[in-house]
Amino acid sequence: MAFHGIKTNIAVNLAILLGVAMLLTDFVMIIIAQRDLVRAEISKGYMIISEIENNMFKTSEGNTSLAPAYLERLGESVKTAGFICAVVQDKNKRIIYSGGSDCLLTDEMTALTKQSVESSKKMTRFSGTAWGVLWMQDRYLIISAPLFKNGSVEAGAGILLELEHIYRILRRSQEVLFVYLIVNLFILTVAGLYLISNIAVKPVQRMAGRAEEFRGEDELFFLYGDKDNEFDKLSKALNRLLKRISEDKEKLQTSIRSLEKVNMDLKQAEKDVIRAEKMASVGRLSSGIAHEIGNPIGIVIGYLELLKQKDIPDDEKNEYIKRAGDEINRINIIIRQLLDFSRPSDEKPKIIGAHEIIRDIADIVKYQPFMSNIEIKLSLEAENDKVLADSNQLRQIFLNLIINAADAISSSQNKLNGRFMMTSEVINETDAGAINGRPTLKISFTDNGPGISDGSIGNIFDPFYTTKEPGKGTGLGLFVCFALIDGMGGKIKAQSREKEGTTMMVYLPLHKR
Repeated sequence: MAFHGIKTNIAVNLAILLGVAMLLTDFVMIIIAQRDLVRAEISKGYMIISEIENNMFKTSEGNTSLAPAYLERLGESVKTAGFICAVVQDKNKRIIYSGGSDCLLTDEMTALTKQSVESSKKMTRFSGTAWGVLWMQDRYLIISAPLFKNGSVEAGAGILLELEHIYRILRRSQEVLFVYLIVNLFILTVAGLYLISNIAVKPVQRMAGRAEEFRGEDELFFLYGDKDNEFDKLSKALNRLLKRISEDKEKLQTSIRSLEKVNMDLKQAEKDVIRAEKMASVGRLSSGIAHEIGNPIGIVIGYLELLKQKDIPDDEKNEYIKRAGDEINRINIIIRQLLDFSRPSDEKPKIIGAHEIIRDIADIVKYQPFMSNIEIKLSLEAENDKVLADSNQLRQIFLNLIINAADAISSSQNKLNGRFMMTSEVINETDAGAINGRPTLKISFTDNGPGISDGSIGNIFDPFYTTKEPGKGTGLGLFVCFALIDGMGGKIKAQSREKEGTTMMVYLPLHKR
């Protein structure tokens, strides 16, 4: 962690900035020093050319030459001054002197000297390439100037200088300078880090340490100092912020407790609504079951009356007893189904078969008065019907949808030819309608009732919305179905056309086998 701290980052960045600054300064110094050394050599060259000019003399009218004794010393003087070679020519382009060692650029010197004579101006020219200090630079310097006699140009002189000795001087100075650069970089980095740490890092570390020690019951958080700087202002601002948070803490906790209570009340209200709707459905079933139980009870009473007769053979008595037992068992099954449906649902979701529940519900309702004159058909073709759900809740959903369909058919003009169909199919995970990309069980409940208008179909899952006559519906049936199916991770949709019927489609995620 220390390598990622703020002090380490500051030290690294400070060292980089100082190093770049020193290198740039060194770069400028190299350029300036090289320029001054070259200027010094040019001045030295002009001094030698001036000396040549002072030793000119006339041997005859119109001719210019140098004293023989000076010609003997000229080569040595040029070499002593650090130049390679020299050329002197008169205004008629006649070479008066040409000498020196390793003079490879005689033609260029002669050409530049000619230009200097013709223009009466001093000239310099660089030629060749060689490795300088940090990059490739010019290797040779040619210096040329006109020679005057009595105010007129009588000749010209040019000398050649190799710049390698200047580059050697600069490279040697760079070795020493590099050592000073490393030392200065270390000293300045340490000093800069110390100063910046005192100004910025330590206050931040103190504030961070105080933040680590802070507990919710603390009244004081950040204290930096009496200085009126940015850190002191930040500390005061944080203290004010935490003070306001502390003041609102109790209000926030009270609000959270209130929201938790409201949430619990809402959950209980939802359970009460589901329970009330279930009881409404039980009430509808009870009237039909009372009628359904009456028939087998009458049959049992008739058999009991027959058994009272003394002249009945034993085999007939046994047959009457068996038939009376079958009717009593039928009554027991009907009552058990009603009790199973009306019992409060506290069981946890488990893997159940939807087809079995659909068949049970169909058996319950097929003898109900509200299903009279309605033909029930089942087409359960789904190869997998295992879902994770509460069986009692699933029964309530299916019963609510069947009752709604029966009520719709009974209110239509063709109620004497009512048809109701329940179908099932499996939707693959890649097909439209699949829930969260999983295989899905689709159960459809289709009736041939009057249908639902386009203006109403968007509201049928809203609580207390109903199209039934007053007293025939609470408007909670489909809302409860929607809530229960949503809790199972499924969804419910409706399709309808006026005068053609309605289809309610329940989608439930299948359990993986």
